[in-house]
Amino acid sequence: MAGAAGREVRSGGGGDSRVTLVVITRDRRDELLRVLGLMTGVAERPRIIVVDNGSADGSADAVARDFPAVELIRARENLGALGRNLAVERVTTPYVAFCDDDTWWDSGALARAADLLDAHPDVASVTGRILVEPGGAEDPITPELRHSPVPAPPGLPGPALLGILAGASMLRAAAFRDVGGFSARLRFGGEEELLSLDLAADGWWLCWAEDVVVHHRASALRDPTERRRLGIRNTLWTTWLRRPWRDAARRTAAVLRSLPRDRTSAGAVAAALAGLPWVLRERRPVPERVAAGLRLLEEPQRTSAARRYVG
Repeated sequence: MAGAAGREVRSGGGGDSRVTLVVITRDRRDELLRVLGLMTGVAERPRIIVVDNGSADGSADAVARDFPAVELIRARENLGALGRNLAVERVTTPYVAFCDDDTWWDSGALARAADLLDAHPDVASVTGRILVEPGGAEDPITPELRHSPVPAPPGLPGPALLGILAGASMLRAAAFRDVGGFSARLRFGGEEELLSLDLAADGWWLCWAEDVVVHHRASALRDPTERRRLGIRNTLWTTWLRRPWRDAARRTAAVLRSLPRDRTSAGAVAAALAGLPWVLRERRPVPERVAAGLRLLEEPQRTSAARRYVG
């Protein structure tokens, strides 16, 4: 990945020395500048790293011009979620918060998440409560997180999770690096699940926090069909890579039953099957305690209003 990145612009600093904010972007200049305007104004004044994934709309030049204190990594191609890995290589703070070009953290939310990680050394990630903008309604995924059935140890600062939301989570940078960050195979679209399972398999806890607030204003500049294709493919790959075979078969059947019967779904399943040779080579099932938690999540996922393969 280092060879895919060009010049990095560095300057500025200060603020909460525990946290670096990482933003990945591609061809969403106006939305990116709006998010940076908000995040450079929060009370924590975090160090911010932007990874521009080969934008053709002048995003990188606009960041360099309007936000000279923001560190900028110019990737020569679209690295997808791997752009976050590239940024974390440069992170020197203990914690890294992720943000997309259509999400932003409340002022004070970064400090609150860092406080929770300070107080709970067995927790690797804190995922915030997402409010959908405009309007501020809770994201439809919220009930699943708030009422997660995953067993939690006494004193965990929120419901235990087995999956983070990358644009609304803070992680221990060392734990992120230890599991290898986001997968180069998955690249983008549901890429958080594999990372989350690897953290849990390593003995870390992941949790949700009611009072850590993140806002999401979904960009209109997206390809929902491609996102659906990648999401289906990556869900199947993660299932086959990390779940015991009996659980994997049951989960695969549930996913296939939920798919629209169309060309996009067929293409996604075909792409997943084409990856079986490397999946079988790299398969590493999670420990039983993690597998048991995943089984408890199957019914909420099946009935979820937020997990629909549409687009």
